[in-house]
Amino acid sequence: MNSFSEYPFDERIRKAIDDLGYTRPTSIQSRTFMPIIEGRDLIGIAQTGTGKTAAFVLPSLQRYLLRDPGEAYTGPRVLILSPTRELAAQVKESIEELAKYAEFRVALLLGGVPYGKQVKALQDDPEVIVATPGRLIDHVQKRNTHLQAVDVFILDEGDRMLDMGFMPAIRQIIGLLGKGPRQTLMFSATFPEPIARLASRLMKDPVSVDVTPPVRTPEKIRQGAFYVEKMRKPRLLRELLALPNMTSVMVFCGMKVEADFIYEVISGDGFNVGVLHSDRDQKERTRALQAFREGKYSILIATDIAARGLDIKDVTHVINYDLPNNFEDYVHRVGRTARAEADGEALSFVTPGDLLTFNKIEAHLQRAIERFDFGEVTIPWTQQAGAAQGRRGR
Repeated sequence: MNSFSEYPFDERIRKAIDDLGYTRPTSIQSRTFMPIIEGRDLIGIAQTGTGKTAAFVLPSLQRYLLRDPGEAYTGPRVLILSPTRELAAQVKESIEELAKYAEFRVALLLGGVPYGKQVKALQDDPEVIVATPGRLIDHVQKRNTHLQAVDVFILDEGDRMLDMGFMPAIRQIIGLLGKGPRQTLMFSATFPEPIARLASRLMKDPVSVDVTPPVRTPEKIRQGAFYVEKMRKPRLLRELLALPNMTSVMVFCGMKVEADFIYEVISGDGFNVGVLHSDRDQKERTRALQAFREGKYSILIATDIAARGLDIKDVTHVINYDLPNNFEDYVHRVGRTARAEADGEALSFVTPGDLLTFNKIEAHLQRAIERFDFGEVTIPWTQQAGAAQGRRGR
């Protein structure tokens, strides 16, 4: 189907869709809407940024609105698990936008923030809970909520759940669900074996939808790399950020302590900069992300917690201060720029110890990344063994 109007959505949902300016469903949406509306279990495999959230939110809202309006409240009916606080908050925001003309209460349960507001939200009888696994378990154990009435269970970003070590918590949550009939939806960028085993245990004859293209970077990203000694990376970063075209920059670090160090260095230079990693409390994380989205910060220093799923528009540059360990993480990071057909630039700092990883990234790209030099700060690429690219002044 080529238009949202061709799907049997309630008028209240249609009005919200129109308000958001949505006209054509994405590939993952067009292939999942009807099976979900029909109550089928479903496995959706698609990259971040392809509309996965709306793919499960819209049909789940539609199914809920078909219920008997006089039905007594017995507990939350829809449970959505997300791997990070930022992704969970983004899902809640999407639900509120799409359900704004319907009576639909949502509780957001996140770690790192006080319990008070969350307890109140649970006391308001929410139909939907969006949660990170640990905080959800805390609330159930404190008897602030229960999961016996859940009849739609949605696991978002399943492969990240696995990467972040959440599988024991997910199995615990599954044990807390009721024994009645339940629709289970799993969305993931990849489908590793532990997730497949979980699906086989939970799901009944699931529809499988895979719309993943070959893993590649957006075409409009200009990619470049600097060959630099590790001790000179802070200076190189400061020199680059002082350039006039660096108007909205995400800087990715490999470790939280490194991100904090770079934040102190850059903020000390007078830049408007935020930092985002898992050791920051939730208020700090939310404030940094929102300020960057609104343009109050021109620079966001982050770990890979910000590499996937977050909707951040108009990022002009991504800088890999620390090169990621694998190609997939490289793609996710640099994909923060050049979104929605915009232009963007992704720059990577390559130390002598990074050369093997850098060569593997280029092999996956099936092309060379442009080599840049920056005066005396960088090592000339001609000193790299086997370098085939010339130098380019910057």
